[in-house]
Amino acid sequence: MRSPVQSQGTPTPSRSPLPRMDVRFQSTLSVHKLRRFNSLVLLFRVATFVFSLSSFVFMLTNSRSQPRWFDFDASRYVLAANGIVSVYSLLEMVAAVWEITTGATLFPELYQLWFDFGHDQVFAYLLLSANTAGSTLLKSLRGSESCTNTSAFCVQSDISIALGFAGFLFLGLTSLMSGFRVACFLINGSRFHL
Repeated sequence: MRSPVQSQGTPTPSRSPLPRMDVRFQSTLSVHKLRRFNSLVLLFRVATFVFSLSSFVFMLTNSRSQPRWFDFDASRYVLAANGIVSVYSLLEMVAAVWEITTGATLFPELYQLWFDFGHDQVFAYLLLSANTAGSTLLKSLRGSESCTNTSAFCVQSDISIALGFAGFLFLGLTSLMSGFRVACFLINGSRFHL
């Protein structure tokens, strides 16, 4: 057995520790849970996109009869909010597909989680306030000359606002799920409880 003291100037070979691999073990069950969770987020984002885009299109094409959508501030607000949320949902759908296929986020994980959660919250409240303003406008127009039961403007505005509220519902569910991911990250250091 060799002495740890160097003898006669010959260096002793130093024992290097084995390289540490910082790889987390994930069972196939947890990978399936994560993929299913991300697929559900993608489904809600697709639903938000479809309903917001439909609401945007219905309000945009609501200019064939008098009054027109651009005559009212609330109608312009509904149109703008649903258009903004449609673009945001499209970008988030791309990010969700990227996360499902590669298993990694576009931005660093912490930034991606807070980005998703913060923007989901802001855009959900934007949709809620816009559609509430639109429904308040339609309520005040009911019974007036411009909004009778056969008026295409009121019917198409009702459809647009209802689709916007459906978009809010799905964006709110997505916001809850992104809040869950943030909470898991704060507790466990991972975006999903594995």
